[in-house]
Amino acid sequence: MIKLFVGLGNPGPEYESTRHNAGFWWIDALARELKVTLQMEKGYHGLVARTTLHGQALWLLEPQTYMNLSGKSVASLARFFKIAPQEILVAHDELDIAPGHAKLKLGGSHAGHNGLRDIHAQLGTDAYWRLRLGIGHPGTKAEVVNWVLKKPALDDRIGVDQCIDRCKKAFPAFIAGEMDKATLLVHTSKPPRAHPPKPIVSIATTSTENPELPPSPGSAL
Repeated sequence: MIKLFVGLGNPGPEYESTRHNAGFWWIDALARELKVTLQMEKGYHGLVARTTLHGQALWLLEPQTYMNLSGKSVASLARFFKIAPQEILVAHDELDIAPGHAKLKLGGSHAGHNGLRDIHAQLGTDAYWRLRLGIGHPGTKAEVVNWVLKKPALDDRIGVDQCIDRCKKAFPAFIAGEMDKATLLVHTSKPPRAHPPKPIVSIATTSTENPELPPSPGSAL
């Protein structure tokens, strides 16, 4: 069964509505559903809520370490309460799935996601569950940094929010350890791969240089 629900994102109002914070949106929705309040716990480097259902303690966690140090928060709480990796579910933004869709999986590569990369390193394993919330892809790797740190278009945000509402229906299955049932509830259908938007071709200039370079990856990634 899942005992620790984690959402990945970056702390601070400037990041609150950005695509990279989709994991936080999931935990916020779950906290409202469970009627619990997340509070800062410095020992676990994050916002934490604890509740008990059917005699079992459950935790919600939003690391406040910035994305690339998420594992520090997850591992500290998991070790203290002796929560095994397979009892952890990490919700995060997923570039390769279209907004409005999600995919549930156990283990596997971090696929370049710096939050997952650090969780891999801190737990010493990839054998934890991931709830991959689709945010779509900008079309080119060079634009990924800008894409994840910007707000989604309104239609995309509505799609993500609707997906989060659907994924909440899998919560009873998560805590019962019925992961096959949870998978069916989360997927509903095969999640489509994100289709990058078509590039806009300008005829006003013949220059092939792009004067706007994406910001260098920092702690927020």
